[in-house]
Amino acid sequence: MASKTGGVLLAALASASLGLGLSSMAYAHGSEHHSRKPGAVQKEQKEWGIAGELKSAGRTVEVRMSDNMRFSPDRIEVRLNETVRFRVHNTGKVMHEFVIGTKAENAKHAELMLKFPNMEHDEPYMAHVEPGQTGEIIWTFNRAGQFEFACLIAGHFQAGMVGTIMVAQAPSGEQVDGEVRRVDKDAGKLTVRHGEIKSLDMPPMTMVFQVRDAALLDKVKPGDQVKFSVEKSGSAYVITGIEPVR
Repeated sequence: MASKTGGVLLAALASASLGLGLSSMAYAHGSEHHSRKPGAVQKEQKEWGIAGELKSAGRTVEVRMSDNMRFSPDRIEVRLNETVRFRVHNTGKVMHEFVIGTKAENAKHAELMLKFPNMEHDEPYMAHVEPGQTGEIIWTFNRAGQFEFACLIAGHFQAGMVGTIMVAQAPSGEQVDGEVRRVDKDAGKLTVRHGEIKSLDMPPMTMVFQVRDAALLDKVKPGDQVKFSVEKSGSAYVITGIEPVR
């Protein structure tokens, strides 16, 4: 009887040990735990931007990661306030990842990964991609500057698996002539009949614009002749400044 009980206890201990092992693997870097569905993210402002939404993405950037520890392309340029959808393809035979951050933040995180290779990390600015698979990040760059994308898996970052993201202020020097047709303060929008906007490749038309600052709506009224500046942010066209022509 004791032998039978001992066998049951041993089996239970073995099962528990196996369960603990599987639990640890679930938190291992690059495991199923990191398979986050696009859109299921918590938005938190970072120095390099904030998580975006697919409907706001103005374009998709395809990035490839390979076992030679390089990204292609390794330099990406975006405009301030642009939302970009990154589709990240792992063409190699080992796990790779695409992590957006500052140079200092990525270096700090990479050092931790060397010390603790199984450290859990799963944020909306990270894509952990299995060999032959594709990951996705949607990110809004609402801070200007030079940032990085990198693979922080132990040894990969140290081997030079790093790229650059340049976020530049969108051109806003072009002044456009127009006539205000409607002021919608509730929606934060202006309807303007305007001339050609060369920087946006937009012909003369009547267009509904968003405004960056609600205070701009108090400066004009329907019928006013105006000069204004505008930029594209994701799929929206946003008036960044406007002045009546007296």
